[in-house]
Amino acid sequence: MTGPRLGFFSRLLEDAPAASRYRFALEQIEAADRAGFVSAWVAQHHFGRDEGGLPSPFVLLAAAAERTRTIRLGTAVLTLPIDDPLRAAEDASVLDAMSGGRVELGVAPGGTPGSFAAFGRAADERAQIFAEHLGVFRDALAGRGIRGTESRIYPAAAGLAARVWQATFGQAGAERAAAAGDGLMLSRTQQKPNGMALHEAQLPLIAAYRRALPDGSAPRVLASRTAVVVDSDADRTRLLEASRPALERTARTTVRIDPHGLGLDELARATDTHVGTIDEVADSLSRDLVLAEATDVSFQVHSLAADHETTLRSIELLATQVAPRIGCALTGAGPAT
Repeated sequence: MTGPRLGFFSRLLEDAPAASRYRFALEQIEAADRAGFVSAWVAQHHFGRDEGGLPSPFVLLAAAAERTRTIRLGTAVLTLPIDDPLRAAEDASVLDAMSGGRVELGVAPGGTPGSFAAFGRAADERAQIFAEHLGVFRDALAGRGIRGTESRIYPAAAGLAARVWQATFGQAGAERAAAAGDGLMLSRTQQKPNGMALHEAQLPLIAAYRRALPDGSAPRVLASRTAVVVDSDADRTRLLEASRPALERTARTTVRIDPHGLGLDELARATDTHVGTIDEVADSLSRDLVLAEATDVSFQVHSLAADHETTLRSIELLATQVAPRIGCALTGAGPAT
């Protein structure tokens, strides 16, 4: 059985000006394409550089489409309650035409409540708004009349309606994604009880998703993981030392533990951060049971303070050395849909 298809994910968090962050992301996606990654995903965040530096993912992915040949280009995710769903569908359709049908569409209700007010939205209504906007989004992508009109988007979104993924942290969200025939996106920021492994928190969501899929629907499960492969133990130590503040923040907000007094190795384990040499990363990833159930896995460098060159090297080593050891499929094993 072929393992999950190999993906790359970026939140564009390098300590650099915006133009440099965008150039880095394009070079990283281009490197992933050359290395045989099946997919590349970018996050969308508004109003600030610390959570993520990209409010307009379709703009960046259009540039990536011109630089790449086969890698699939995805949003992870569009904050659909904030975006105009019709404009999002139009942008996605144009990008799909430009890229030769390589677009994947991850959507979610949004996890940053402070972003909603500026768009005239109430954060506590985001679940309801998401459901409404997702309906408009689907109608547009499927070529149906929009909001009771005869309007159809141009260009027609050939097949894009079957390439929607929903991100969720809960079982109800996983079941909703399955009922719609959408893919399921699982985040490495999944909150979990103290002491529980990330895969232990997510395996029940995958099981619920698979049970709720309509008969004949193929499962699509994308798991996001933090993994950085370096050349030596000294490189690993330097990276972990530089990343301590970010790892401690992740421990407090995601794992909900007090990081005071934890060593660097303990912080890495507590935050499900796979970092080290080829053997070390392959060994730690082989113990993540979600990878045996996922159809796709996307690797990011966050919450590690990896610079651009470290990220490029990790992309190369993940594809050439780690992926074969953990059974990840490279380009040629079939598209993500």
